[in-house]
Amino acid sequence: MAIPLRKENEIEKLRTASQAVAKTLNYLKENVKPGMTLLEVDKMGEDFLLSLGARPAFKGLYGFPNAICTSLNEVVIHGIPDDTVLKEGDILGLDIGSEIDGWYGDAAITMPIGQISKEDEDLIACAKDTLYYAIDMIKEGMRFKELSKAIEDFIRARGYVPLTRFCGHGIGRKPHGEPEIPNYVETPNVKAGPKIKNGMVFCIEPMICQKEQEPVILENDWDVISQDGLRTSHYEHTVAVVNGKAVILSEVN
Repeated sequence: MAIPLRKENEIEKLRTASQAVAKTLNYLKENVKPGMTLLEVDKMGEDFLLSLGARPAFKGLYGFPNAICTSLNEVVIHGIPDDTVLKEGDILGLDIGSEIDGWYGDAAITMPIGQISKEDEDLIACAKDTLYYAIDMIKEGMRFKELSKAIEDFIRARGYVPLTRFCGHGIGRKPHGEPEIPNYVETPNVKAGPKIKNGMVFCIEPMICQKEQEPVILENDWDVISQDGLRTSHYEHTVAVVNGKAVILSEVN
């Protein structure tokens, strides 16, 4: 399948949807506190997203029951909000999708709940730093496999491993599309596969595990943890390739 090349006005529509996600993530980062339940976080985020004129894109997507993925501690992605109460020292992944006028945005952060350990600070920093490292190195003409290799090398250099079987993705008039962008490579030849071109819009999302990179899907069929059962972290941005380099759409201007 061909990867769409977006026109300038289409990228601006994707930016609008992505900005709603960015503003909602900032709002939650400032207001989520110990003592709240994950369902309260979900409601707070959904209400704020709606107030911006955006539809929560994840609600009902593939059967997901809520507006926001709330991935707590060892859950790396796709956490379903429930009555679990947030405690001081927890770390919480928040992944949000939006849709405005048929265009989608997507981004994620992992945030501390109150004071957290130095180990958890380092774990979160790995996901965030990997994301910005990857975005900075994107240039027209490089192959997506080269990007995946660079992401994996950066994560491993920090002493962590990337989650397998889940990946970044294209985004546009659908929340997920081509290309798939793993945070690792499975073949030694990175000079194969599609090249990055101006007009492409996609999501980069490092998913960081401590020791084991194989995923385990929990009984609710959504929450994903590492086989090691240890804490994890996740960051994500929607980016567009403009004038040969990546521009972040999902940051508040």
